[in-house]
Amino acid sequence: MDLKRKLARLTGVGPGGKPATNRVATLTEPPPRAEDLARVDGPPVTPVDGVTSEASSPTSPPEDGAATARRGVPEAPSDTEPSSSKDPRIEALRRMLADWSERQGQTAARRGPAPAKPRPGPLPVIPQETPHGTVHVSETLLSSEHRHGTAPVAGALDVEGALVARLALHEELAGVDFQRMLFLDTETTGLAGGTGTVPFLVGLAWFEGRSLRVHQLFLRKLGEEAPMLRVLAARMAMSSCLVTFNGKSFDWPLLRTRFVLNRVATPPELPHLDLLHCARRVFKHRGAGTRLVHVEEQVLGHRRVDDVDGSLIPELYFRYLRGGDGSALTPVLEHNANDLLLLAALLGELVRRFRAGDGTAVLPGEDPRDLLGFAGVALRAGDHARARAFAQAATGGSGTVGVEAHALASRLARMAGEPLVAAEHLLQALVTARGFQAATLHLELTKLYEHSLKDLAGALSHARLSAAAELPEDHRRRIVRLEGRIERSTRSRALDLSARPPRSGP
Repeated sequence: MDLKRKLARLTGVGPGGKPATNRVATLTEPPPRAEDLARVDGPPVTPVDGVTSEASSPTSPPEDGAATARRGVPEAPSDTEPSSSKDPRIEALRRMLADWSERQGQTAARRGPAPAKPRPGPLPVIPQETPHGTVHVSETLLSSEHRHGTAPVAGALDVEGALVARLALHEELAGVDFQRMLFLDTETTGLAGGTGTVPFLVGLAWFEGRSLRVHQLFLRKLGEEAPMLRVLAARMAMSSCLVTFNGKSFDWPLLRTRFVLNRVATPPELPHLDLLHCARRVFKHRGAGTRLVHVEEQVLGHRRVDDVDGSLIPELYFRYLRGGDGSALTPVLEHNANDLLLLAALLGELVRRFRAGDGTAVLPGEDPRDLLGFAGVALRAGDHARARAFAQAATGGSGTVGVEAHALASRLARMAGEPLVAAEHLLQALVTARGFQAATLHLELTKLYEHSLKDLAGALSHARLSAAAELPEDHRRRIVRLEGRIERSTRSRALDLSARPPRSGP
């Protein structure tokens, strides 16, 4: 309870300065009279709202001028006044309240006047007149020497359509002119999709020579999307393909919906390279996920400083719409621009590393996990020579990566008609494999020894160790079949020896 309320309770005055009614006395002595309170010893105090120094009862006798002059000024107690009329608790509360008021005034004096609220800053974009209307744009031109982390941004221009098509497992990309590709990334009012999600920032980037132009279209007000969408459609008409990260599932379907809702003609769909799918296949053995920032840090060695959290971007935009600071959106535009640079750098880096597995040489120092990922992609693309080169290089990895690399190299050697090499890879994998993984390798060796190497004894030996890799009934039948074959083969050899005529002497 604050000091004012406590003092009011002790003096019998209710909230707002009104006399308390129907109140049960809690003191053992009669409540002090108002005229007694005016004569309590102590330094002068400032009158408090709701509490007066004299009785407010309408039955109190009228005060004279001298009494009025003494209002709020404590007097020395009269010798004839009974001591029971004083309440030390009221005296203590009055002093505490006076001290508190003094401290509050001193604190306010030290702080000085409250600073004026800063005016909202300007938007980090400029209006630009276009044939389609006014759009708000932020634009930057980066030189051909610009790097994002360890990778040059212009490296995206050095890609070959055929390699990109194999890397993306998308044959339509083989005939694309990647000199005219368009990088696309959006910032939206949410991630749920649907008609309620609005892309308020559409980031575009394309090459002019070997320089990269970053062109960001900003939606200043909801309902003004049409000019921005028409500018996007015009840029797409000059481009050969789209390059995004999760754009097939999110960015482009969202934009296509906005074209329809704003009654703007939807541009023809371009060949679409979604680098998220490539990153999932190549970097899946890293175990850290394939979020854009993870790929950026682990593959390109670029760590963003003071980057805005993606989950906060919608709220920053809504604050701006409510009259907030436009300059607070500067980190959002920087975040979007970094995503566009990452797309260009990542495309060039992926193709550069994939090109190295052309059967001539794999660059030293490569991460075995990535080499195994590239090997799997090349195998799915039907490029067996490249897959074998990557798998062979990945066998230097430790743990599960090394085991899987040996298993894949064995499979490719067997497809190339080299069963002995295939068996050697499996045997090397068994050095570190354990549990179910080891049982699977034993099963592969069983098949290899039985069908390719025609070594029934070796096949039976590995079959007895592969029980965990197949169903019990299948495993039992395999063992019975191999034992029967070995028995028949032994009996046949014995009959052949007994049927031969004895050798004649010299």
